[in-house]
Amino acid sequence: MTYETEIENWRAARLAALTAEDGWLNLTDRVDIAPGRMTVGSADDNDLVLSAGPARLGVLELDGDGTSRFDAGEGVQTLKPVPDAPPRLKVGDLLIEVTQVEGQYALRVRDAASPARTSFPGIESYPLDPAWRIKADWIELDTPKSLGIDMVTGVETSVELTHVARFSHDGAQIELLPTHWKSGKPMFVIRDRTAGRETYGASRFLIGEMAGDKVVLDFNKAFNPPCAFTEFAVCPLPPRQNIIGFEIRAGEKKPADH
Repeated sequence: MTYETEIENWRAARLAALTAEDGWLNLTDRVDIAPGRMTVGSADDNDLVLSAGPARLGVLELDGDGTSRFDAGEGVQTLKPVPDAPPRLKVGDLLIEVTQVEGQYALRVRDAASPARTSFPGIESYPLDPAWRIKADWIELDTPKSLGIDMVTGVETSVELTHVARFSHDGAQIELLPTHWKSGKPMFVIRDRTAGRETYGASRFLIGEMAGDKVVLDFNKAFNPPCAFTEFAVCPLPPRQNIIGFEIRAGEKKPADH
């Protein structure tokens, strides 16, 4: 398979994930919740009032440890965890999830019937540039380091760093911090000089690919965070070290409505 085909396949998979039932285009609600029992639906007299779905969707129970159950009138069902995602349950056309950020739980709702999934115009990307596929040194820290990460909501979370990725660009040494992990792969939250003008202003995400003692940073696969598509997502901002002082004209550009 050629590199061009690899990128074409990656972009097709990325679009399919965005427009999927559990993609980021069809979120309708995100409501903070506390442990307890609460009625859920679009009618105003519910404990949790949604902007989509029936007047009486059902009853949500949340335990102090985050375990959650839902009764839509056909018996209590436990929300089930899935890889790289919070526990969820399909109720009619709605996909409900219970998320947690720094101890604050929230009910997040997706509408599988949302027209946003079928009307999405796609994502504009820069032309493919193989020069932005970089093999960086994967350097393990002597001891893990705790780092505070700001979220778009103003909340600060804490992550543990174990490695840095180091490479050279125009004679300068660059080190990027992998602050998160997705499916066992390091994820970098970055911002460069194109931010706000050509790319999404807050950040882009990049998943590293391990290659022995190196990590491949393919900026042609840099992609927009969920917050570029919905106000109901909670995304991390880049740490200071991942704010890059030059343009990276590769990967996804900002959505058309930004």
